[in-house]
Amino acid sequence: MTRLCICKMCSCGRHRCTHQPTALYKKASQTNVMSEYSEKYPAYKGQTRPKSLKPQLQYKAHQDTMDGTTTFRMDYIPYPVTRRPGRQQAEYKPKPGQIDLGTTYKQDFYPYDVQPFVPSRPKARARPMNSQPVTIPTYKEDFRPWEISRRELTKPDTTYQPPTAKFGNSTTFQDDFVHRGLVPRESFKPSNKAKLSDAPFENLTSNKLSYVPHALEARYVKPPEEYKPSNGPFQDLTTHRQDFQGLPSQLAKSCKPEPLKVTSSKPFQSSTEFRDHFQQWPVSLRQVQKSVEYTSPTAHMDMTTTSHTDYIKHQIQPFLSAKPFSLPMKSSRPFQGNTTMKDDFQPWVAQRQGVIRKPEEIQRASGKMEDMTTFRAHFVQHEAQPSLSFKPQNAPLRTDAPLQNETMYRTEFTPKRISMCPASFESPPGFVFDNCDDQGHRFFRKMSSTDRIETPKEMALTT
Repeated sequence: MTRLCICKMCSCGRHRCTHQPTALYKKASQTNVMSEYSEKYPAYKGQTRPKSLKPQLQYKAHQDTMDGTTTFRMDYIPYPVTRRPGRQQAEYKPKPGQIDLGTTYKQDFYPYDVQPFVPSRPKARARPMNSQPVTIPTYKEDFRPWEISRRELTKPDTTYQPPTAKFGNSTTFQDDFVHRGLVPRESFKPSNKAKLSDAPFENLTSNKLSYVPHALEARYVKPPEEYKPSNGPFQDLTTHRQDFQGLPSQLAKSCKPEPLKVTSSKPFQSSTEFRDHFQQWPVSLRQVQKSVEYTSPTAHMDMTTTSHTDYIKHQIQPFLSAKPFSLPMKSSRPFQGNTTMKDDFQPWVAQRQGVIRKPEEIQRASGKMEDMTTFRAHFVQHEAQPSLSFKPQNAPLRTDAPLQNETMYRTEFTPKRISMCPASFESPPGFVFDNCDDQGHRFFRKMSSTDRIETPKEMALTT
């Protein structure tokens, strides 16, 4: 009796057993290093690995002596180089005459007799070296500490007692707040009522008194133009309809082979490893804490505050400003706009200095420019000859021979029979599940006469 694994029964090369150990298989103490490749292809003895013919990437130094000549040294021709002539600097010639160094400040400034500055700070007294300085500051000498007794705490001595119920701690607002109810407050806002006047309304305006109505002319209405349809026929021919002529040919046939449908009447087996071996855990519902229902107060709330109840209003006179009122100073005399600056300052007649320019080195031509170029002087005009076009005419190529639609794929293609891999089924046809090993391989044995397993009709040909 032969046993086969899914790896050996697979004919398409896409089905393999799970080699990773799971919770269903036992973990051996020694790790198995064997793989599927080493099981199918054992190592042969007495064979050596073929040598590679690929050249090794090694640097080969040049054995000969290096020649110091280059293409630049061989082809370079030195040219005589002369020094560029420099620009001669013009000699400095001082201007004749004397420079007037007088300014408006020197002329208009009148010196005053200034007395030396006398400092108002007293002179520092020289202390003798043997005497000790007084180190008592004014703060210690003038400050008298008060006898302050420690204030007793008004907080009551309460010992903390943990609550017996869950979330039973109360807040300071719940402990200290005294519910007094709602008290309606009087509104001091004036009533928003319109004051009606007893006097009659004057409806006379300047527009009613001064407006003179004028007669309006009749509006000119342009008569609509009547639609006149065209008498000529509509030309619906386009350049494509007029010039295009189809080529006589047959319709192209598809070279794609006809697909063969593989169907099965066997019902789909929806059982998986997760559904077979999953253990459902008992889950309890989450406990939801019930919130305390809010009950609105029935009495009115007292909105009075300590400032409103204990405040005593005092009669205080309004604040009077001691600042004198600023009276405008008006005078009937004309304004004198003369100042010491205007009287003493006399502006000089200053002329703008001209731009200092260097003498030009290149002399410009003074004569009239000749409007003659080399193109105008030597150009000879020739008669233009039209160029001949060698482009072939864009005439359509037509032929009456039929199109040859035979290809190498159509003539030499032989359709093969599509067979399904037996390992794609959960239970391969003709085999019965035997057992699993520690590595995860599932072994099947061939079905005997005693086993009664219905094989699908579609897999009868593939097996």
